[in-house]
Amino acid sequence: MADAAQDGARRVLIAADKFKGSLTAVQVAERVTAGLRRVVPDLEVEAMPVADGGDGTVAAAVAAGFERREVKVAGPLGDEVTAAYALRGDTAVVEMAEASGLQRLPEGVFAPLTASTYGSGELLRAALDAGARTIVFGVGGSATTDGGAGMLAALGARFLDDGGEPVAPGGGGLAALASADLSGLDPRLAE
Repeated sequence: MADAAQDGARRVLIAADKFKGSLTAVQVAERVTAGLRRVVPDLEVEAMPVADGGDGTVAAAVAAGFERREVKVAGPLGDEVTAAYALRGDTAVVEMAEASGLQRLPEGVFAPLTASTYGSGELLRAALDAGARTIVFGVGGSATTDGGAGMLAALGARFLDDGGEPVAPGGGGLAALASADLSGLDPRLAE
């Protein structure tokens, strides 16, 4: 870096997040790079896509060298979706939006009281099954209000009403919650 300053070369780091609904973080970085190079052709540019924990977090990890892994999981309304997480060594990056995000809902449909994070728990379990022992979990972009109860249910927890029956999925079902049984929780979470 000292050499670059001494010889007059200029360097720029672009750390771009997505422009939601129009460009991914990678696309933003590419376009900013192209614009800068149009003005200063010999400019040294390094682009690093970033994310805030919502949708695009897995893509940013993949751009940083993680491997993209896809799995079939439950979407927020219970339908099967293909969702991804990122893995490098024993570290995984999982984003709630991949399985339980707003973009998984049909156009114009919002279901805050019935949407579930169950698929996010399935993604976490898939990362554990792949050998992850450190998991970075981004929680932005969720279509749910269940406080992670669905996610924990996918990992072995049980949420029961006062009659000992499971409560309905989603935030609305939590109104009947009397007890949470965490005894069946996946033991790998303790690691």
